[in-house]
Amino acid sequence: MTTPADRVDRGKAARKRVTRSAHADWLPPVDRPDPVAVLERQGRDRLPELLPIRYGRMSGSPFAFLRGAAAVMAADLAAQPNTGLTVQLCGDAHLLNFGVYASPERALLFDLNDFDETFPGPFEWDVKRLAASVAVAGRENGHPEAKVHRAVLAAVAAYRTSMRRLARLGELAVWYERIDAESLVPLLRCARRRGRAQASLTRARRRTSLQAVGKLTEVVDGRRRIVHDPPILEPAGAADEASLRKIFSDYRSTLSEERRLLLDRYRFVDAARKVVGVGSVGTRCFIVLLAGRNSDDPLFLQIKEAQKSVLEEHLPTGPYVHPGHRVVAGQRMLQAASDIFLGWMTGPQGRAFYWRQLRDMKGTADVAGMSPGGLLDYARLCGTALARAHARSGDRIAIASYLGTADTFDRAVTGFALKYADQTTTDHVALGAAVAAGVIRSAPGV
Repeated sequence: MTTPADRVDRGKAARKRVTRSAHADWLPPVDRPDPVAVLERQGRDRLPELLPIRYGRMSGSPFAFLRGAAAVMAADLAAQPNTGLTVQLCGDAHLLNFGVYASPERALLFDLNDFDETFPGPFEWDVKRLAASVAVAGRENGHPEAKVHRAVLAAVAAYRTSMRRLARLGELAVWYERIDAESLVPLLRCARRRGRAQASLTRARRRTSLQAVGKLTEVVDGRRRIVHDPPILEPAGAADEASLRKIFSDYRSTLSEERRLLLDRYRFVDAARKVVGVGSVGTRCFIVLLAGRNSDDPLFLQIKEAQKSVLEEHLPTGPYVHPGHRVVAGQRMLQAASDIFLGWMTGPQGRAFYWRQLRDMKGTADVAGMSPGGLLDYARLCGTALARAHARSGDRIAIASYLGTADTFDRAVTGFALKYADQTTTDHVALGAAVAAGVIRSAPGV
């Protein structure tokens, strides 16, 4: 059996593969793939009529570009040496993929909340994506460069110090670790930020299936239907609805017995295709309205297509053959508590999907409106949450040993993030040039 001392030695040995200061390096290689070509290749298996929406959203700003360019950054990270200290990666750990949601016990937790790209890989890839997103967001908000630097450094330092704290805990203590969103409000240094945070939590508590019914449905000829709001929300055609009804039973089989019993108490009402996010635009995504005891007892489920993770072509084969299973298993591994309706199945044409609740008190921070102090606090919180997630699946003792007590890693990754923010701006300009030249079509503002 490997002892804690052995794991400490493993972490220190990883410094010989990649020194901590080496993480500061970023210089695009001469054979770096064209970022627009990477996006176009990724779009080949997506719905072509929705791709202009994706490019329109990504064209909006460097941060929007970063959100949609997980495949671009994955290729860039893969071109660098890595530590070999593997965790279950989120795969897309930018600032807006953290947020609050309700646990099965109805407590509001703060955690990672997007797992489409989850895959086993070197821990620093998630840290670098988070750090780069802080740098891009800070610059986009017009913050002074010194304060951008401080916010990035805070995120990485929080990751390192949290991982070192978790390395000293027992296995069950780490597994039960969670970040209670309500407990965070008093920790904010500014009274105004405390007020805004409390208001955000209040709004999150209202984001339920019942609220979604009021926003996303209407009564037509005495029957409740999902509204028609093309191209963002379009009722499923007869063929799609028939397919969704058919695969519903396959999804049901991936739930535990008590959750199947709960699901069986709901009946199918309506379904629609929905465009979501930035990175996911073009994948097949549906929402399904179910009714329980009566029409005032709704449940909205979301069905998202699961494709290959953007990390897969750069890393050894993962443990899951089914992409939907990969997403669900990764989410359960990384989150402190997960949606009780998470499940997966194979749909028409052999496409993989996963199911989850559409709204379950979910909320995300308004990064675009953050002050320098607010961004620093939020970046620190995200770094803490990322360390907690990684500690569940990776060797936290080895990672903590690699990171060490000094801020060498923090400063190096901060240097990388600031350089990669420059790269993101350059890539965003390239996307705009491709749109202007007619190479790709863009539908801004949708």
